[in-house]
Amino acid sequence: SGQHRVPRMTAQLLAPVGDPEKVICVGLNYHDHCKEQAVKVPKEPLIFSKFPSAITGPYDDIVHPQDTSVGSLVPSPAAPKGMAVPAPLLSPQELDWEVELAAIIGKRGRHIEEAVALEHVLGFTVANDVSARDWQMRRNGRQWLLGKTFDTFCPLGPAIVTREALADIYNLWIRCSVNGHRMQDSNTCHLIFGVPALVAWVSRFVTLVPGDILLTGTPAGVGVFRKPPVFLKRGDEVQCEIEELGTICNRVV
Repeated sequence: SGQHRVPRMTAQLLAPVGDPEKVICVGLNYHDHCKEQAVKVPKEPLIFSKFPSAITGPYDDIVHPQDTSVGSLVPSPAAPKGMAVPAPLLSPQELDWEVELAAIIGKRGRHIEEAVALEHVLGFTVANDVSARDWQMRRNGRQWLLGKTFDTFCPLGPAIVTREALADIYNLWIRCSVNGHRMQDSNTCHLIFGVPALVAWVSRFVTLVPGDILLTGTPAGVGVFRKPPVFLKRGDEVQCEIEELGTICNRVV
């Protein structure tokens, strides 16, 4: 009808899913990404997570963490005897990009069979699994969570494309550029575990519910494994795009 429209430039697109119950992520899930860091291809999916508070819009800023992180434990006069509080240290400095195909769960399920797993997927969108590598790889006991889940560390969008609208999710180019320079350039054909296998695997452990987001891993070209390493700084612009799904673009501030 042409009614109820606004000019695109006057609208702010939010993340297509803003407050999911779960943001489930997969590590080491592209053959080329394993090769660039000289590690063996995993025999089973490597699962970790982000908190939903990391989600931000497809064109919103990525906020570089300020000097509010924590370091070694020190005695606290206000704490009970024998307890300690973290001492403030510098904020993360090694921010990295990771373009990823994100699957959006549309149907509740537990112990889902791989043969019917795609029936539980509503569609797909583009994600950037922003990572603070210093916190991911050296801090917090080398557990990945904190380095992955700072606020705004999961730009998402620009929209959900239903699975029926895609001819082949395993033949889509997937790319990331920083300040116009191509950093990642691969194809979803290089995935190790496909979406049905991932949905079936994760559902062995947790119940998947509509709105859950499954980030399926990133291809080669991340900053930490470049020689020398390259990390994001304030003022950088990161563009992530996947064929048929669209483009998200976020500035680091």
